[in-house]
Amino acid sequence: MAKTPAAPSSNDAPSEGTALNGVPLGGPSPKGRPTPSRAEQEAARKRPLVADTKEARARAKADLATQREKARIGMANGDQRYLPARDQGPQRKFVRDWVDAGWHLGEAVMPAMVLVILATFLPIPALQYYAFVGLWIFIFFVIGDMVITSITVKRAVKKKFGEGKAEKGLGWYAAMRTVQMRFLRLPKPQVKRGQKPA
Repeated sequence: MAKTPAAPSSNDAPSEGTALNGVPLGGPSPKGRPTPSRAEQEAARKRPLVADTKEARARAKADLATQREKARIGMANGDQRYLPARDQGPQRKFVRDWVDAGWHLGEAVMPAMVLVILATFLPIPALQYYAFVGLWIFIFFVIGDMVITSITVKRAVKKKFGEGKAEKGLGWYAAMRTVQMRFLRLPKPQVKRGQKPA
């Protein structure tokens, strides 16, 4: 049978001035208010150090939006601080400027695809057939332009930065930029068409 623990004797009771968790026992509180109960102490421990108010959340959200917008503008303008790793460095910038200074067949791939899709809605089988054939022929020319661009841009990089100092992947980087429409490219073009890159 379980025994009920006996009440502590007067010798075991805390003496006046003894503190429990920093709160003095057996006497008036030093600031003239009653000793807080256990529930009040636990509630105080659970209370967050920083108030989680609607204003604080809205302010943090606004700050994050401002930082993202700043990073987006910086990336679009080619600011090295905001560029991803694949776009950083003077060689990558030179390749971007070299591609942006010229005209490339790849820029017309998306408009050509849109025209072919529109042609499929016309009830003229011959037109649909020749539209698809024409698109595939055009894509072959685009691939050829990508290969030529890749070769020539690597030669230009070697000439500017020195033999053996060219980074890997510059040819593919240039080729992929040629198939993007000029106004959709990121970072945005920093040179005009026909302008020789620095």
